[in-house]
Amino acid sequence: MFLLVFAGVLLWWLSIPPSQNRDWQPDVAELPYATFAGDAVTIHNIRNNDYRSETDYTVRYYDKTFDLSKLRTADLFISFWDSPYIAHTIMSFGFGGNDYVAISIETRKSKDEDYSAVKGFFKQYELIYVVSDERDVVRLRTNYRGEDVYLYRFKAQPELVRAVFLDYFNYINHLKEQPEWYNALTHNCTTAIRGHVVPHTVNTPRLPNWKLLVNGYLDERLYETKVIDQSLPFPELKARSHINERAKAAYDAPDFSQKIRDGLPGIGE
Repeated sequence: MFLLVFAGVLLWWLSIPPSQNRDWQPDVAELPYATFAGDAVTIHNIRNNDYRSETDYTVRYYDKTFDLSKLRTADLFISFWDSPYIAHTIMSFGFGGNDYVAISIETRKSKDEDYSAVKGFFKQYELIYVVSDERDVVRLRTNYRGEDVYLYRFKAQPELVRAVFLDYFNYINHLKEQPEWYNALTHNCTTAIRGHVVPHTVNTPRLPNWKLLVNGYLDERLYETKVIDQSLPFPELKARSHINERAKAAYDAPDFSQKIRDGLPGIGE
């Protein structure tokens, strides 16, 4: 009898559908998407909030067209808010100059919800890929939340960067039409990145390393696998990749993305 009841509850839980129609918090109310015309990709609803504090902000979005033939770089932000073992990761794609598109994989919370790491395992939050100006998702963490943020550049050829970028936006367009649940273990800010990269590489191990799950060690794992700069010992590389002071000095400058990269190992030298 117990097993029957448990099976019934499990089947009910598995069948709970995600929704697009909730009273969303303002910063996740709009879903991004992209339209393509040859090498021209227009990204809609790029978020660029005007922050006065972490919780006091004016929501702003814009659309912008990028030339895929100019896409050259992929960078990774790793942001620590509390424990050294767990971090938030943000991918950013560079089109040259100050043109960067940052993508932060997050929980899409309604107005009556707060984030809970435990609830993140149990179909409590829909999934959103926040496509953003770096002055939004990066500056929010460095300047307003006081998180420690590090920036690394992947050693990747433009062809791979383009393939991963397109993989991201195929999925982002899918989410606009078909919502999905966020899962703190199987589909979070870091495991999802791996899911977009692995299909386009031949040397990436198919089984994830424990440093991917305990993602505070992700940058160390990237260093071990030689996909980020190797010119310095890892402790020195990490220390020099810390961007908080650069971000605070840049504040809301139009060339914020360039200023936070100046002098970074493997990027601004």
